[in-house]
Amino acid sequence: MRGCSLFAGYLGNPQATAAAFTADGWFRTGDLASLDAEGNLRIAGRTKEIINRGGVKFNPLDVEHLLITHPAVEMCAIIPMPDPVLGERACCFVTLREGRQFGFRAMQEWLEKHAMSKVKWPERLEVIDAMPMTPTRKVIKSALVKELERRCYEAQQQQ
Repeated sequence: MRGCSLFAGYLGNPQATAAAFTADGWFRTGDLASLDAEGNLRIAGRTKEIINRGGVKFNPLDVEHLLITHPAVEMCAIIPMPDPVLGERACCFVTLREGRQFGFRAMQEWLEKHAMSKVKWPERLEVIDAMPMTPTRKVIKSALVKELERRCYEAQQQQ
């Protein structure tokens, strides 16, 4: 993005400014986008949401969209979780519709039934009561990262 109303850089932080702008002045938004055959811009996600599992990079958005079509799943968000060997793995957080159950095996069966590439399958499933949301109804994935860290810490303490 570039324009007269765009900020010129980060005050007192030349490193952040250099990382945020290209050499010819374009701002790196972090959006993943493509142009369709008619020239329409399609936003497909954010670069920071890409999961890099052992060098295989994928956007979890299509997995999230598929999982919310399951009758038990109300909301879904997939985040990267650290892995000492692969770098990252995928962790899926879901909220459930009232009176429904959904487990790891049910998730795998749904993904397989709908021919989702196994490369994109989450390795962990966490069911939560409520998804952390911004006032504009976007999932706060950083809060899910902290929740996963808390759950992993508690599980480690119980061993």
